[in-house]
Amino acid sequence: MDLNFTPEEIAFRDEARHFFRTAIPDSIRAKVAEGEGLTRDDMITAQRILNARGWCTINWPVAWGGQDWTPIQVYLFQDEMQQANCPTPIAFNVSMVGPVIAQFGSQAIKERFLPATANADIFWCQGFSEPGAGSDLASLRTKAEKQGDTYVVNGQKTWTTLAQYADWIFCLVRTDPAAKAQEGISFLLIDMKTPGITVRPIVTIDGGREVNEVFFDNVVVPAENLVGQENKGWDYAKFLLGNERTGIARVGASKAKIARIKELAALEFDGERPLIESPRFLEKVAAVEVELKALEMTQLRVVSDERKMAKGQQNPASSILKLKGSVIQQQLTELLMEVAGPYVMPYQRDFDGNNEPVVGPEYASEAAPMYFNYRKVSIYGGSNEIQHNIIAKAILGL
Repeated sequence: MDLNFTPEEIAFRDEARHFFRTAIPDSIRAKVAEGEGLTRDDMITAQRILNARGWCTINWPVAWGGQDWTPIQVYLFQDEMQQANCPTPIAFNVSMVGPVIAQFGSQAIKERFLPATANADIFWCQGFSEPGAGSDLASLRTKAEKQGDTYVVNGQKTWTTLAQYADWIFCLVRTDPAAKAQEGISFLLIDMKTPGITVRPIVTIDGGREVNEVFFDNVVVPAENLVGQENKGWDYAKFLLGNERTGIARVGASKAKIARIKELAALEFDGERPLIESPRFLEKVAAVEVELKALEMTQLRVVSDERKMAKGQQNPASSILKLKGSVIQQQLTELLMEVAGPYVMPYQRDFDGNNEPVVGPEYASEAAPMYFNYRKVSIYGGSNEIQHNIIAKAILGL
């Protein structure tokens, strides 16, 4: 395998690097670097800049704004975006509902939703998980009853990320309760302003309010908002989840975090010397860097296998990317906690208008919330336990 980039690929990388560091506002990139939550306006601003450049919906069909890039170009693009601490496009728009509409939606639905989705004129959220139907989506109970030219939706969704910002929600709903579990499910687009929808925040362990419960009480939805065929939603959901797991290793983001940790460790002291000079601390940083370099090489091996990707086959090595990538992301939050030291202990997130000065350095107030929040990365996108099973079966033949 040749891991050297061609001159054309290097030129593309340099173009992307320059763009991300100059076109995206520094104030937004600083928030990403420091682990601060982005506002709705921040996310929309960054996405519209990318969309204006034609670099927002690279995984969509070319007819709807996609780019006919090689896997190596996609890798370089994502790596440079993450290293520059640029927000990725809103995943619900670009990686989830957009590709589903482009692949399975009618021409009318494509024309109505795809341009607005790409430009973040519509902010989407995902209505999949339910109480008792998280990892087992097939057991979902939210139902949509056909009444004339409408569906009437009743039920509940939970862990709905950024529902407080969303204009629309794409939902899996049960349209045939008599069918088998995976059958009888449809993919419905619902305006969040429709009467009967209630959004309640779920405060997470890090103090964040990014996830929500969404309740549907006799919500009337036009039948024209159905994507594809009725009762075929399970097929569309599988297609969507395949897109959701793309780039989950986040090698570029981990590179940026290591650079940030080193920068901060040079400002903190271990006795009379900077923490960055402590042999014990340097040993921990070096260990993560070695693991990250190995992960990057694995990712390059995966994306360079253009034959499998062209056939739409799933390379089982992608499970290694997810597994190791999530472990490294969690290790980096632990290192940041060590840099911050005792200043990680005060709870200083300003959700209730508190204007008290921050105790310790500014970055320390985000270290503990980030640590706790990142416990989730070994679960979403396919839990690490499942990835172990895939690796054992598909790669090791066990």
